[in-house]
Amino acid sequence: MATRAKDATKRAGVFSHQLSSWRDAADGCFVAAWRDLGDNAAEPNIFTESWFLRPALDQFDAFGRVKLFSLWDRDRLCGLMPLSTQQRYGRWPMPHVQNWLHHNAFLGTPIVRAGYEDQFWTEMLACLDNDPGQSLFLHINGLNIGGTVARALENVCANTGRRFALVHRTERAFLESGLTPDSYFENAVRAKKRKELRRQKSRLAEMGALTFSRDQSGTGIAAWTEEFLTLEQRGWKGRSGSALASAPATRNMFIEVLAAACVAGKLERLDLRLEGKPLAMLVNFISASGCFSFKTAFDEDYARFSPGVLLQIENLAMLDRPDIAWCDSCAAPGHPMIDSIWTGRRTIGRYSVAIGGAGRRAIFGAFLNTELARNAVPVATMEQVNGAGDDT
Repeated sequence: MATRAKDATKRAGVFSHQLSSWRDAADGCFVAAWRDLGDNAAEPNIFTESWFLRPALDQFDAFGRVKLFSLWDRDRLCGLMPLSTQQRYGRWPMPHVQNWLHHNAFLGTPIVRAGYEDQFWTEMLACLDNDPGQSLFLHINGLNIGGTVARALENVCANTGRRFALVHRTERAFLESGLTPDSYFENAVRAKKRKELRRQKSRLAEMGALTFSRDQSGTGIAAWTEEFLTLEQRGWKGRSGSALASAPATRNMFIEVLAAACVAGKLERLDLRLEGKPLAMLVNFISASGCFSFKTAFDEDYARFSPGVLLQIENLAMLDRPDIAWCDSCAAPGHPMIDSIWTGRRTIGRYSVAIGGAGRRAIFGAFLNTELARNAVPVATMEQVNGAGDDT
């Protein structure tokens, strides 16, 4: 991938693309265009919107190595994806370019304006063909399989004879239904479990004032954020070193992202409290018609009362909102708590795609054949395999 600060190419007198350092995207006009793109994306992805991605880059890319690929239709921003160069692909020394993600970014789909999906991939692949640097292929991590953006990638590659493959896929909990919250809960959770949850809630209420709150305002946001960080740090994530507050960079990112999301009108905070003490807290981010259930924390001293589950039951109220069509759990596959409540599943996958000239594509093709063969998957198909690329 190009190492120079900026690379712009005009095509057909209308479309242009840029591949530039993310630090060059700080001016007000670019940020405003970026914000408009996020609000009008074919597939919402909060992790690539300006209010989330910029704080993440500030914290995790101190040397400014990540670049932003952007597609423009005259002066209208129509697509954006962060890219980075990796020297290894899993355990193999295979330099490649891939979409940049960090450990708290749970979706890698680029934000692309509706109607520009094919053009986005056409321009990006042409850009990488012309100047791939040392990279032998493009690896795209965290795409929503079956979504319009992933389908456009498949179509562009198939129509141009470009070698590509879906090399890994997983599923995670996803909420999407025309049912009311009560009906959904009754259909998803067996009667015996529902009875037990009602009993646990009643026992908590006997211990004092049990309150639930849902807030989309900025009132008390700083104090609420600190409460969340403290609650998470006290649990198993704190003990394992994976809590947000375990590292200054993730702590700072969380604080900055919540504040920025609040200003952008994208933040929803939920909590369950006993006598004012938080038992469970949840961060949702709203983007267009979608919702991302980003982070949750609960007090392990009250684990026998299932406060996290009780809060997720309250969270089902989003099914009544006409402006929200779905919610992504952002959870690990097979998560025991959320999988027991949300019956839908979203499939997330990784694609590897040929770039550059004939020699580079031949090397990639041989490597891809080896990877697919190792996992006993026919090369001509796009079935699930257990391939692995870098996560960050």
